[in-house]
Amino acid sequence: MKKCLIVVDFQNDFVEGSLGFNDAKKLEPIIVKKIEDAIISGVEIYFTLDTHYDDYLETEEGKNLPIVHCVKGTKGHELYGRTSDYLTIARKVIEKNTFGSLELAEVLKDRAYDEVELCGLVSNICVLSNAVLAKAALPNAKIVVDRNATASSNFDLHKKALEVMKGFQVEIVGQDGKK
Repeated sequence: MKKCLIVVDFQNDFVEGSLGFNDAKKLEPIIVKKIEDAIISGVEIYFTLDTHYDDYLETEEGKNLPIVHCVKGTKGHELYGRTSDYLTIARKVIEKNTFGSLELAEVLKDRAYDEVELCGLVSNICVLSNAVLAKAALPNAKIVVDRNATASSNFDLHKKALEVMKGFQVEIVGQDGKK
C-alpha cells in the first residue's frame, strides 16, 4: 500500500505569529511523532507552505483577511519548531499562495497513493481545502485527517470542518476532544 503524509502549513505565523493561536502550539509533538512514524514506515512526506509576498494586502485573500502572514523570506513563513528539522527529508515542499494547492493535487494523482493523511493548520481552511483536492485527485484512495493533529482558532469551525470532511468520505481519526 502506497501512503503519504501531508503536513499542511505548520508555519510560525500560524502557531505564534500574526495568525497564531494557543491550540496550534499543542500540535507540535503530535505532528513530529507523525513525521517520525512516517519515516520509520517508509511513508512519503510532503510539506505545504502558505506563501505570500509584499503585495499580499492587494490580493483577493488579503482584501478579505487583511493580516499579513507567511511572507516568503520571513521567519513567519518558516516551518514551526521541530517540524523544520524534517524539511530536507520531504519528498516535496509545495509553496502555495492560496488555501488549496493544485500542484499538490497533481503530485498526488501522479504518485497514485492508496492512502493520504493530512495534518497541520488550519483545519477549517487549508486542511479542508487540501483534503477536498486530495479526494478529487484520488477518488478511490483513503484520505485521513487526525482530529488531534489539526486545529483552528475557532473550535466550533474546527468541529464543523471535521464533519464536512466526513461528509465527503474523509476518515476522521483520533479521540474527540471536548472543549
